[in-house]
Amino acid sequence: MKKTQVLGILIGLVIVSGLFVFALSGDDKKKLLHEGTSQYFPQSVDFAGEKAPLQISDVRERFDRELLVNANLHSSTILIIKRANRAFPIIEPILKQYGVPDDFKYLAVIESSLTNAISPSGAKGIWQFMPETAKEKGMEVNDAVDERYHLQKSTEAACKYLLAAKQKFGNWTLAASSYNGGMTGVNTKILEQQVSDYYDLLLTDETSRYVFRILALKEIMQHPELYGFQVDKTEMYESVPSKILEIDSSITNLAVFAKNQGINYKILKIHNPWLRDKKLPNPTKKKYFIEIPTEGY
Repeated sequence: MKKTQVLGILIGLVIVSGLFVFALSGDDKKKLLHEGTSQYFPQSVDFAGEKAPLQISDVRERFDRELLVNANLHSSTILIIKRANRAFPIIEPILKQYGVPDDFKYLAVIESSLTNAISPSGAKGIWQFMPETAKEKGMEVNDAVDERYHLQKSTEAACKYLLAAKQKFGNWTLAASSYNGGMTGVNTKILEQQVSDYYDLLLTDETSRYVFRILALKEIMQHPELYGFQVDKTEMYESVPSKILEIDSSITNLAVFAKNQGINYKILKIHNPWLRDKKLPNPTKKKYFIEIPTEGY
């Protein structure tokens, strides 16, 4: 290839790059982190209205780390964006009902990627509750029923925890960090280090990264196109139309029960993951609400 051709190609690339930058809004231009790449860095970020002090070098670098990591976990982040379309409409009104800021839905994102995950320590569900904590917050946990897998009930339990943590620490950022580090653990660090701001605390590596991971996923999910994520609305995961059956008696065989409802055992378990056995014993006549899809299954 002749030098003049190479030069022409280089000039063309420079012009195209210049047009791209010119087309960006003033705010978007400020978000450019690395010249010549599509990686963005926001001028400011907040959690539940509490600003992160990005002017502090270590705070900025810790946020940058999580932003870069999650922006480059391409398939995982796309799956999270798709799942959020189904999970957030359930989580958001419950947060609002309890007076918990909407940003806490991103805490659920980093806990489980919006799946019914199981941690090595035994935490389960989208909100990742340990068995004893779940029971303390009013959830049923046994061999037949585990409400840590019930999105509405586990979200309500998370709200109760977070409200108690907010009352203890006085702000939502520390409340969020305690969801990972525990109220006692975070409070011990506050007393030892004589500071009262999450961003001033030296914490374990996991808890130190925790809020920054929330901030990063919030930023990416609110502005996916700035980070190279193009997910069409038609590709989002949708809720399946369903009806709710109130049950106050035992079910001896869930497979037979499912067939009687016009579905199969697999579909019943997918829509009611809190049903953990092949049957539902109910000697106390407790009321259970079972979701039965009516179409799209």
